[in-house]
Amino acid sequence: MESAKIDAKVERVSADIAKLRAEIGKRIVGQSSMVDGMLMGLIVGGHVLLEGVPGLAKTLAVKTFAEVLDAEFKRIQFTPDLLPADLVGTMIYRQQTGEFVPRKGPLFANIILADEINRAPAKVQSALLEAMEEKHVTLGDKTYYLPKPFFVMATQNPIETEGTYQLPEAQLDRFLLKLNLSYPGADEELAILRRMGNEKSIFVQKVLSPGLLNLLREAAMSIRVDEEIEKYIVSIVTATRQTGNAKLPFARYIEFGASTRATLGLYRCAKVKALFEGRGFVIPEDVKAVVANVLRHRLVLSYEAESEQLSADDVIHQVLKAVPVP
Repeated sequence: MESAKIDAKVERVSADIAKLRAEIGKRIVGQSSMVDGMLMGLIVGGHVLLEGVPGLAKTLAVKTFAEVLDAEFKRIQFTPDLLPADLVGTMIYRQQTGEFVPRKGPLFANIILADEINRAPAKVQSALLEAMEEKHVTLGDKTYYLPKPFFVMATQNPIETEGTYQLPEAQLDRFLLKLNLSYPGADEELAILRRMGNEKSIFVQKVLSPGLLNLLREAAMSIRVDEEIEKYIVSIVTATRQTGNAKLPFARYIEFGASTRATLGLYRCAKVKALFEGRGFVIPEDVKAVVANVLRHRLVLSYEAESEQLSADDVIHQVLKAVPVP
């Protein structure tokens, strides 16, 4: 009986998910992994770090998300001279009344694009990441809560290192997902040319209301996860912490494994993946589909991995091969 209720709830929102994808697809050609990853972060309530070369529609995708959600959107261009107050705001003195009043910064919006986050120094990155985690900021002696939903998508450019500040590993853990973008294929490039070449504005409808977002979150939370799948998720994450185990071939490539936050993120994202597939229960393939996005920024690779030119995705693939599938 309970299973039938869950399946009915999933079926009820499946049409909404398809409509949402179609609406975003009016502007964004291909890049389905980016669109699904952003939608997954929005449903789970986490934030997304996007890495890709310039010109792959990262900004356009976030703007489109804000428009279909009917939410307030702010873009913050990170630069080396940026200050924390430029993000969260500050207290200003009002001469007429002789008192200090808050002036809220651009973080007080629903969807934030932190463009090229690695161009700002550590104190600015920390101000953003603290707000992401706590969902509030302090100005003067008062605490101000950020609006709901509050969703941050930060981008960084992998081809530039001069004038950039690498995000600390501990702070990277605040992001639910890290999505790696690649160039579109030839067919997708041709479709982009034909659709966007004349620089015509493409209208999108506001199909994702706050009420629908809550329905999507409720449907995702109701997805069933078998006990064996739960153990599988835990086994994957704990396997990354076996850095001193000589019996595991991948152990020498990991200096520090994933945190408990990764376990929770993998569990929640696997549920959303099942929801995207129209299922009321999670299968191992759902976990495998999201594991790289959840773990790639949480693993600190060893010198041996760097010397053998192994990426985090390569190591995660070895972890999946070593952990038995239920």
